[in-house]
Amino acid sequence: MSKLIKIAVDAMGGDGSPKKIIDGIVHNHKKKQENFYKIFGNKKDIIKYLDNKIDQNFFEIIHTEEIVKSTDSPLEAAKRGKNTSMWLAIDSVKKKETDVVISAGNTGALLVISKLNLKMIENIDKPALSALWPNKKGMSVVLDLGANIECSSKNLVDFSLMGASLYKSLYPNENPNVALLNIGSEELKGNEIIKETFQLLNEKKTNSFNFSGYIEGNQLMDGFVNVIVSDGFTGNVALKTAEGTANFITNELKKALSGSIIGKISSLLNISNLKKFKKRLDPRLYNGAIFIGLDSPVVKSHGGTDYIGFSNSLDVCNRVIKGDLINKIKEKI
Repeated sequence: MSKLIKIAVDAMGGDGSPKKIIDGIVHNHKKKQENFYKIFGNKKDIIKYLDNKIDQNFFEIIHTEEIVKSTDSPLEAAKRGKNTSMWLAIDSVKKKETDVVISAGNTGALLVISKLNLKMIENIDKPALSALWPNKKGMSVVLDLGANIECSSKNLVDFSLMGASLYKSLYPNENPNVALLNIGSEELKGNEIIKETFQLLNEKKTNSFNFSGYIEGNQLMDGFVNVIVSDGFTGNVALKTAEGTANFITNELKKALSGSIIGKISSLLNISNLKKFKKRLDPRLYNGAIFIGLDSPVVKSHGGTDYIGFSNSLDVCNRVIKGDLINKIKEKI
C-alpha cells in the first residue's frame, strides 16, 4: 500500500455533524483508498455512523466531547480551550501527526485557532482564504475571500504567489494566469493599493505565473485567467454575489420548467442538457476553501453542504498535499 495522506478531520463542525462528516469520509474512501482519516469528536456518535464501513487501517478516532459552537465568536471559540474537536484537529497538524486539517465548523473560529497554533510561512504577513470557482474553460482559484478586510500591496503580491502555487498544486499540467479584481481594465482604474500592486506584479520577473493585469467582476467566469486576486472584503462580496446569482438562475429555471405543461414537456426533452447544467452549477463540486499562508494547509468545508460536498473537500485535502502546496509557496516567496 502506498503512503497514505493523513487528514485531521473535525467531525463535530457544520450542520448535521457528525453524521454528514462520517458519511462524507465513507463516500470519499469508497472512491479511492489514498487517505488516512484521523477523526476528532464524540467517539460514541462517530462509531455509530462508521458502523464497520471502513477498514480500521484507514482511520483513528480521538475522543472529545467538547466542541466549538457555530454561534461562538472567534474569541469565545479560542477560550473554550484545547480539548475541542477543532483545536485538537489543528494541533495534530502542528505536531506533524497529520498532513492537513479540515473542518465544516465556524469559519472565524477555524481561522483564529489555526493562526494561534500554526506558524506563518516565512516572509508572508497575512494568510488568505482561497477557493475554486468554475469558469468557461475549467476552474479558477480566487483569493482572498474574507480573511483580511484590508490589504497592502505586499499582501496582494503574496496572495498572487500563493494563489499561483495553489493552482499549480491542484492542476500540475496547467500554467497559472493571474489577474487583480478591479472596477475596470484600464491601468488608471482602482485605488492606490491596487494600482501599486499592478506595478509590482508588472515588474516582477517570474516563471511561476503569467500576470494579465486587471479583471472586472463580469469577466470572472470567462476563463481567460485562472487565479483571481483581491482583498478579503471585495472577494467575499464577489463570492456571495456569484453564489446568489447561481442559486437564483437554478431556482428560476426549475420554476419555469415545472410551472406549465409545455415547461414539463420541454424539461423532459432536454433532460440530458439540464442535468449537465445543474451539475455545472452544483456548489458541492467546488466545496473546500483553503486557508493558505500558514506552514500547514487548513481546509474549510461549507457548513451547510451535504456528505457529497464534504467528500469533495476531502479530495481538495488530498490534492494540495500531493501537489506539495506548502513547498511550492516557500520556493516562490
